[in-house]
Amino acid sequence: MIRFYFHPTPNPAKVSLFLEEAGLSFVPIPIDTSKGEQHTAAFRAVNPNGKVPAIIDTEGPDDEEVRIFDSTAILIYLAEKTGQFLGTPRDRPELLSWLLFIASGLGPFSGQAVHFQYAAPNGLDYARNRYRREAERHYQVLESQLAGRTFIAGERYTIADMSAWGWLDRASRVRKGEADPLAEYPNLKRLFETVDARPAAARARQVGQEFVFKKVNDEATRRALFPSNYGEEGG
Repeated sequence: MIRFYFHPTPNPAKVSLFLEEAGLSFVPIPIDTSKGEQHTAAFRAVNPNGKVPAIIDTEGPDDEEVRIFDSTAILIYLAEKTGQFLGTPRDRPELLSWLLFIASGLGPFSGQAVHFQYAAPNGLDYARNRYRREAERHYQVLESQLAGRTFIAGERYTIADMSAWGWLDRASRVRKGEADPLAEYPNLKRLFETVDARPAAARARQVGQEFVFKKVNDEATRRALFPSNYGEEGG
């Protein structure tokens, strides 16, 4: 059994998608980051970095309980554990390259683009432009990679595509003000729609729907989400 610690945001969504695609048994455990639950001692024992997603696999190697945090690490762990969505052995180097490209580039720059366009105070036009343009540059790199191919790495659906799906789902926020945010990237849009049309994607969107998360963006929420802005460690 897998205990899946999540909040309904892009990185946990990738893991939800894998769990549904692979048909793994899991228990969703909500971590309301707007309330600061990611900073509790109990959750820090699961992820010392205080971020979601994280999992505890009660049937890890040698049937021992193991913890894994960071969405990319979780995807690799689960793909290796199940033998699914890793592509062919020949694809593996390219798969890892693109997976880490998303983890270190597309994801973080998309997240910062959203932050500076929606959460940061006025007067930070340079940062807003910087992160949005870099997110768009990463879109274009993937757009070029997808020319003439169905999926990101090789010709099989892999964890790289799942990882991209998690953030492309928020393209309207990354590219604030665009009616069709992926229109300029037709190959990328096709990839997103291909993954999003899979039955597992619909199920992934329903993961944790029974839980109620805080929606109010008040001072307490901002301190919970961005403790370093207040000189706090969030511990």
